[in-house]
Amino acid sequence: MRIYLLGYMGSGKSTVGRQLARILNFKHTDLDVLFEEEYKIAIFDFFEKYDEDAFRVIEHKLLQKTFGLENCVISTGGGTPCFFNNISLINQHGISVYIKMHPKSLFNRLLNSKRTRPLTSGLDEVGLMTSIEEKLAEREKFYEQAQITIKGEDIDVPALAEIIKQHHLFS
Repeated sequence: MRIYLLGYMGSGKSTVGRQLARILNFKHTDLDVLFEEEYKIAIFDFFEKYDEDAFRVIEHKLLQKTFGLENCVISTGGGTPCFFNNISLINQHGISVYIKMHPKSLFNRLLNSKRTRPLTSGLDEVGLMTSIEEKLAEREKFYEQAQITIKGEDIDVPALAEIIKQHHLFS
């Protein structure tokens, strides 16, 4: 079984992914970490040197590699499901979980994030909020194709594990 965590940047996909994998006794893979390890470059630096389109092509290839994994929770990048029919591929090869958060919650998390993110670097607070609202509006139609949607502000990871188990039994 493969479980794909989807959601906007800052929604907690990596943190929840690690916790969920521990509870289920699965492995955890983070697509962003996989990218950085495989290509020996930080995503931020890659965006500066190349562009988002080049990144999305590589990200798509990395996503396809996850289809061979077993008993794994995969934390995707915020844009992963939104390109190259990736959301359909994710749903064909695993259980997708959308960690849905209110734009203001995402704003607070991203504003206080220690990680530099290429799509938000250099933005002031107004620009950050505007960017979140606009990108989230574009991406929501992809995220909402997930098989399971949970509220990200107060995730009960053990309860999510049970929801996933039930979904897997009846799918």
